[in-house]
Amino acid sequence: MSKMPVLFVGHGNPMLVLEDNEITQAWATLGQSLKPRAILAVSAHWVTRGTLVTSMQKPRIIYDFYGFPDELYQVTYPAPGSPELALRTASLTGARADEQWGLDHGTWCVLKKMFPNADIPVVQLSLDAAKSGEQHMAIGRELRELRNEGVLILASGNIVHNLGAADFSGRRGTYEWATRFDNTVTSLLDQREFSKLCAIESLGNDAALSAPTPEHYWPLLYALGAAEEQDRLTYPVTGMDLASISMRSVMFSES
Repeated sequence: MSKMPVLFVGHGNPMLVLEDNEITQAWATLGQSLKPRAILAVSAHWVTRGTLVTSMQKPRIIYDFYGFPDELYQVTYPAPGSPELALRTASLTGARADEQWGLDHGTWCVLKKMFPNADIPVVQLSLDAAKSGEQHMAIGRELRELRNEGVLILASGNIVHNLGAADFSGRRGTYEWATRFDNTVTSLLDQREFSKLCAIESLGNDAALSAPTPEHYWPLLYALGAAEEQDRLTYPVTGMDLASISMRSVMFSES
């Protein structure tokens, strides 16, 4: 069995699941190139006390957003869960089993485009709000073994995510601070300066504006932890949305 890549996806606006554009087409192309046995998702939208992992056979779909068209609430993604993968994940990380959560839009909106048949088991791992950046990355390292077991580690968030500054009218261009921070992170990724990326609070005012709360940034750290030094680094998706959200995806795969 070949080693699975690690993928961080900028998931953006949930309306993307209803759209056909460059971003969703890129997600679909990624899905066609990957054949995972199962998927372990780390989404920005499940923040908890302690680290939890979904362990049910049939995870529910969570519509964790408000004020969108009715059509969005009709989208389904009936992927099975995997108690086996949940147990394996718990053994690696010490995560506690959870039977209540399910798949939130940070996970299912992306997977609906990548794997539309919903026939691959999916497990979600939560983000512990009390952990530091270094600790989040350390959990990613603990998950690294899963890559050799046919599991796709899918981290879903956004490098730049400032909804308060978002321009839903489409009349303005991307904020300069958003572009600068996206470029800063990309440069540090290219240089493999992962430790610097753990301490987002040390990356200046652009970082403070780009991640006013850290939960959308944290999933990137899981991908970095699960990456290996010899992995090839690529960016399957780039660009900005709504002036203040980075859609950049980051993939680490065998050279």
